[in-house]
Amino acid sequence: MKLIFAIVNDDDAARVLSVLNRAGFGATKLATTGGYLKSGNTTFISGVEDEQVDQAISLIGQNARKRTQLIHDTTSMGSFNTMSMPLEIQVGGATVFVLNVERFEKL
Repeated sequence: MKLIFAIVNDDDAARVLSVLNRAGFGATKLATTGGYLKSGNTTFISGVEDEQVDQAISLIGQNARKRTQLIHDTTSMGSFNTMSMPLEIQVGGATVFVLNVERFEKL
């Protein structure tokens, strides 16, 4: 058995959860924050059988899309001048961790 941690953008969370549930995967949904933008993410935790890992990761990857976002980077120029420069960064997609489960009990 494996434990999957999948971190996805909040914009994709409902779609990812729906697809996982329709495929028979149970998942716990956690609101998380992190990354360069300190923006909202959703972390899914799901216990799956070893042979189901690739299917679960594929479903997550197909439904957590990458996109570009324009942000304004504020760089201080001396003590009084501040310059705002637009930066295009890539957000979204999924970060997935797969861990071995030594023991599982449903009480």
